Amino acid sequence: MNWLSRTALILVIVGALNWLLVGVFQWDLVTSLFGGDTVRPSSGLSRIIYSLVGLAGLYSITFLFNDSDVRSK
Repeated sequence: MNWLSRTALILVIVGALNWLLVGVFQWDLVTSLFGGDTVRPSSGLSRIIYSLVGLAGLYSITFLFNDSDVRSK
């Protein structure tokens, strides 16, 4: 995996983990780091979707350590 792909994956994971925090705790990490209202009220359905995106981000961490390169034959 080249440096650009790895950097993009890290940013996607950080974003997904932020959505997990919003979904579970209604707390926005990025906003708390850079200023603004850190509590993000949302509906139950949107919190479920945010949590699913966050769980996908947790799963995506495994791709950072997977060095196999998929190539068509």
